[in-house]
Amino acid sequence: MITATQLRPGMVIKFNNELYSIFKTEHRTPGNLRGFVQAKMRRLANGAMTEHRFSSEDRVERAIMDDHEMEFLYDDGESFHFMNTETFEQIHLSRELLGEAVHYLTPQFKVNVVFYEGKPLSVELPPTVDLTVVETEPSLKGATVSNVTKPAKLETGLVVQVPPFISEGERIRVNTADASYQERAG
Repeated sequence: MITATQLRPGMVIKFNNELYSIFKTEHRTPGNLRGFVQAKMRRLANGAMTEHRFSSEDRVERAIMDDHEMEFLYDDGESFHFMNTETFEQIHLSRELLGEAVHYLTPQFKVNVVFYEGKPLSVELPPTVDLTVVETEPSLKGATVSNVTKPAKLETGLVVQVPPFISEGERIRVNTADASYQERAG
């Protein structure tokens, strides 16, 4: 058990018999009133965002999570298959559980899969991922970086806005938080 003032973004807590991931916290002490912690949380069961006001003295149960490095193997249309890199045990995860992460998975890509009491809950992606452009308008000769962009379809089906000098077949680095183009990948 931890006090509400120790809540930090990224922590997973058990609240009302449900698991929540802390998205944002703000400790407030208004005038002569008691301090409180305003927490924005994502319910892990369905992804719904909610806010709750904890008293500074409230005790919260922190959920103990296990994470294992897993390698993405393939997608069979219904499930995404992963292999534990230490035990070689294979599991399959649904598209619903993976959410937006499906746009960044390529064969042999390694991710951390988070487990709670032996059940997979989510996938932690790295901050950026390198993907190949499979479809985009032809690149413009002499084009330089500007605020002009064009859509590019990547190998996973994700479409991102890229600068005009990017052409098909190039590898680019994509930010996994907002699906934005970062730079050419070496």
